[in-house]
Amino acid sequence: MTVHPPVVGHCDELLEALGAFRASAHVTQRWGDRLAAVLSGGGRLLAAGNGGSAAQAQHLTAELVGRYREDRPPFSAIALHADTSSTTAIANDYGVDEVFARQVRAHGREGDVLMLLSTSGASANLLSAADAARAAGVRVWALTGCAPNPLMAGSDESLCVEASSTATVQEIHLVAVHMICAAFDAALERAARGARGAGRGAGSARGAGRAAQRKRR
Repeated sequence: MTVHPPVVGHCDELLEALGAFRASAHVTQRWGDRLAAVLSGGGRLLAAGNGGSAAQAQHLTAELVGRYREDRPPFSAIALHADTSSTTAIANDYGVDEVFARQVRAHGREGDVLMLLSTSGASANLLSAADAARAAGVRVWALTGCAPNPLMAGSDESLCVEASSTATVQEIHLVAVHMICAAFDAALERAARGARGAGRGAGSARGAGRAAQRKRR
């Protein structure tokens, strides 16, 4: 991996990592499509991370509960770390490794999705959350740093960013979040167009049926 100078070299490292990550666009597309199906069907996204990754996870849930670009209905998405009373109580009573796992057991339902973000891919509390999710039938997706890593192995699917610095990994994770949101919105729009088309087709069929009945009379 290339060693970059400080400051302006950060831009060079980001460009290098982004160029490599572009090949993963099909995964973010698939995740966005799947998320649209889950959430529009009444399911939920749970998301978690530590430190800067917590901010990225919360960014994702904000885009879904609020909106990404165009106005649309809100969808159920919860950033687990954002509930400070629950996280501190769980950490105090059960230990830090349980802060997300216990919330997954509380909020996760079969068919939901858990998104875990980690630059190291080795955070014990995220690994415990992944185990709890799989036991509950919740699908686990991970955004991590360099592969291989334990969280990648403990997830159903993962996207790993090949970059030497934590900052660059986090920045690419934000790109991934926005790519997922773009795919999510596009999938919703395709579904809406399909529903409108089906409605028009049903209307035409009803009209043809009424015409046939008049002709028989």
